[in-house]
Amino acid sequence: MPRNRKKKRQKIGVKTCGDPNKGHVAGKRPVGYSDIIKENASFERYYKEQHIVPEEEWEMFMAALRDNLPTAFRITGYRGQANALLKVIQGQYFQDLLNVNVEEEEYTKPYCLPWYPDNLAWQLKLSRVIIRKSEEFSRLHNFLVSETESGNISRQETVSMIPPLLLDIKPYHKILDMCAAPGSKTAQVIEMLHKEEGMIPDGVVVANDVDNKRCYMLVHQAKRLHSPCFIITNHDASQMPNIKINKNGIETFLKYDRILCDVPCSGDGTIRKNIDVWRKWNVGNGNNLHGLQFRIAKRGLELLALNGIMVYSTCSLNPIEDEAVIASLLQQSNDSVELVDTSESLPGLKTSPGLSYWKVMNRELESFDSFDDVPDKYRTQIRPQMFPPAPEIVSKLNLHRCLRILPHHQNTGGFFIAVFKKVKEFLPWESQIKEIVSHKNNDIEEKLSDVIETKDESDKSPPRKKKKIWGYKEDPYIFFKDEGIIWPNIRDFYKLDSFPYKQLLSRCAGERKKNLYFVSEAAKNIVQNNIDFVKIINTGVRVFCRSDNKDAKCNFRLSQEGVPIILPFMEGRILHISLEDLILLLTEEVPLLQKFSDELQKQAALLDSGCAVMIYTANKGTKEEFKIELCGWKGKASVRCYVTKIERIHYLRICGVDVSEFEKKDKKFKIYITKTSEFTEEEDQKNIEKAKDTDNSI
Repeated sequence: MPRNRKKKRQKIGVKTCGDPNKGHVAGKRPVGYSDIIKENASFERYYKEQHIVPEEEWEMFMAALRDNLPTAFRITGYRGQANALLKVIQGQYFQDLLNVNVEEEEYTKPYCLPWYPDNLAWQLKLSRVIIRKSEEFSRLHNFLVSETESGNISRQETVSMIPPLLLDIKPYHKILDMCAAPGSKTAQVIEMLHKEEGMIPDGVVVANDVDNKRCYMLVHQAKRLHSPCFIITNHDASQMPNIKINKNGIETFLKYDRILCDVPCSGDGTIRKNIDVWRKWNVGNGNNLHGLQFRIAKRGLELLALNGIMVYSTCSLNPIEDEAVIASLLQQSNDSVELVDTSESLPGLKTSPGLSYWKVMNRELESFDSFDDVPDKYRTQIRPQMFPPAPEIVSKLNLHRCLRILPHHQNTGGFFIAVFKKVKEFLPWESQIKEIVSHKNNDIEEKLSDVIETKDESDKSPPRKKKKIWGYKEDPYIFFKDEGIIWPNIRDFYKLDSFPYKQLLSRCAGERKKNLYFVSEAAKNIVQNNIDFVKIINTGVRVFCRSDNKDAKCNFRLSQEGVPIILPFMEGRILHISLEDLILLLTEEVPLLQKFSDELQKQAALLDSGCAVMIYTANKGTKEEFKIELCGWKGKASVRCYVTKIERIHYLRICGVDVSEFEKKDKKFKIYITKTSEFTEEEDQKNIEKAKDTDNSI
């Protein structure tokens, strides 16, 4: 037995982080990313023959691929503080950067992406070496980290921001993200759904991923955005189940107004950040994924509503994964769907049109003009639908309406996008469904299920085994059916007479509930009608937490993430605070009530001990007005807020407070208020003197 274990250890030791064909040699450092040579002869030959880049631009294209990818981020657009945060970026941080002289090539000054709406997306080139050299860059890095954690910005690759913009999302849309993890595009979709601040949208976002573990990355994204209109499911996208909904008392299947179909791909468009692609790339990668990409996109079109929009995208430059999939879908749909011309949708974005002709090759880079020319031994890798359509057909498909983003045009990664519009309710292969619906059968649900599971006789490929979905067994989703014991106490304490309490749910049975979550009406409709056959990973925003405090009349307190949802319905337990009060709340852990303004003390005296919401209105009466709403606790002799350190830094930052000392870990600091247009010099000086009295770290 010991001998076998020794052999196993030796075998494991052969694996390295570099070339898998080279074992670890004693006394030598294993091959790492820094040792990868950014060259691949097969890659260059393949893409030269595909003509995706004009010959005169080839050297610029390759030079861009070998260069490191810039950093990009966007501000969360649906929040009231977005403009305030943008003002901070344009002034406090980036103006300092513009005056820094850096000679290294690994730096470009920050600039706003011209095609992204409302100046909310930015890009800059910044290496770790420069961050260590400069205090200004270090502050910027701390800023990006803290605001990302608080959910106020999202660090996202530039080209990845494009597909959600082309969906043209409205607050009432039902949206499906078929392959959502890790979730940067999903977060963007949620932000667009919530663009109209102060209201809960009628729409819903269903974010799906086949990988159970990656689904929990989506959970993390959702928690930062606090959306009650968001559901995470765990299914194979190519076999995405039909979701039942109750519409005006009639059970039917949900059809989506918008679908994001960002399919798994070979990822050679990400070669600037994933440099391992240089040594792993080969033609077979794209060929092997073509079938999966086609099946996912085809299922997406089936789930799309009439006049709905589906955006197909890949981070691959390969026409086998891009135009070949699009052409096959268009030909099989028989004019049921069409490509939308989006070339003018994002002014300032440089793109290349889709190809009308491409070459199909095997791993040895042998090209074939038609499927008849493909030897039998390659027919498992190369399929008939990979080949470009005949010239008389291709002109009708409008493949030039596809968009390909090349890295050297605007210093980005590589990307491909096609936008479909469904112009007929039923696709050609759904003729049986059309017949059932037209006859209005009573057993429509059963018959539709039978048709969906029936295999198309024209498809002669071997049947695919259904992939078993592994993962954790989720807790149940239990909605409030009546007021019960819990709700009357919460309702009366917070004065929530008009709150839709039946949209509250818990994850455990019985009256001893720890957390209460809120979902929108559309999300509740989906959860209630599909809990038995759709694997739902997560949904809802936590709005109440159990807090068994003997001094409080209510056993549940509010949660910070649930405040925006609860506040429009609350008629009690609200304290309006000044800037000085806000700073005190955010900089002292448990500040005594006597330290606050007289006005706040008067308001607090009218409240019993327990949870309360503190509201500060900045720039009151101006176009730049925004509110900060804090969940806290009013005690007998103190007032405190339940806000994390990261969130405290964010709120202070957008109120004009210098937070540079906050970003230094494990150090005490003093706060100095910066001068803002909201105060006179005399008022500023008073605020500074008051702030100096608070010498406590968060």
